[in-house]
Amino acid sequence: MLDRRIKLRHLEAVTAIARQGSLKGACAELHLTQPALSKTLKELEQTLGAALMTRDRGGVRLTPEGEVFLEFAGQSLAALRRGVSGVAELREGGAEVLRVGALPSVAVRLMPRVVTRFRALSPTTRLVLRDGTHGALTRELQSGTLDLVLGRMGAPETMAGISFTQLYQEGVVCVARVDHPLAAHPGLAPQDLLDWPILYPPEGAAIRPLVDRWCVAQGLGPFPDRIDCVSGAFGRRFLRASDALWFISEGVVAPEIEDRALTALPLDLDLTAGPVGLMTRPETAASRSRQLFERALRHEAQSLPRS
Repeated sequence: MLDRRIKLRHLEAVTAIARQGSLKGACAELHLTQPALSKTLKELEQTLGAALMTRDRGGVRLTPEGEVFLEFAGQSLAALRRGVSGVAELREGGAEVLRVGALPSVAVRLMPRVVTRFRALSPTTRLVLRDGTHGALTRELQSGTLDLVLGRMGAPETMAGISFTQLYQEGVVCVARVDHPLAAHPGLAPQDLLDWPILYPPEGAAIRPLVDRWCVAQGLGPFPDRIDCVSGAFGRRFLRASDALWFISEGVVAPEIEDRALTALPLDLDLTAGPVGLMTRPETAASRSRQLFERALRHEAQSLPRS
């Protein structure tokens, strides 16, 4: 029988601490003081009769009991959020709401076509679209704020509790303005990039380890003039007004390459290819709207050029 001493605040505390990896981060997320959060965690551990977390210099780590409790606490919170949303949706007219997150490469390249097809299949569904970084979107998926996320597969530690279905492979390109001196450079070599400003994927970006791996394979040391950035809006504007080069997912700049606003340098970047796909919570049953959205997604993904 469920112990009635376990409250919603206990579930929120455990999931926030696990998500942030520290009490400090969880306090900021929940708008609580550290003593208040520590007290909530201690109450829960006393009720369960087990330690859920240990703390060291590396942050907070879940015990085996904590891993088990977190899985079901997350499911419970997600179900509760869906219930609250369902009530609100009924009050607003009963239309289903589908919340979709997309990484920039998918948002630019694929989403407009998917949304057009989906709206023809399910015109009454209210679609809520979010774009953002891989970490931010997967955390929202894990918490139940989003129903699905589209983008590259992330590092294993970011994919806990997430099911990934591959749709296609996508590589990274190094782009520049079309009249950049390297655009017509005969026999361009990776070492030639060292003489130019570089926009490089920051820590946490899904493509960062792929580009790091490519640079190591080419014997490239750190770029002396580097800006860490994956902002599409900044990158497009900055490249047109500078001599900078930009490592970015092909999908983010596919329209600019097609329109000859930017050009992909002739480098062998096959090593950066990685899977792009659909991320969901496996324990959540797919609604009718989600099933139709996935159908539209697969149809449009099949028409993309293969990297």
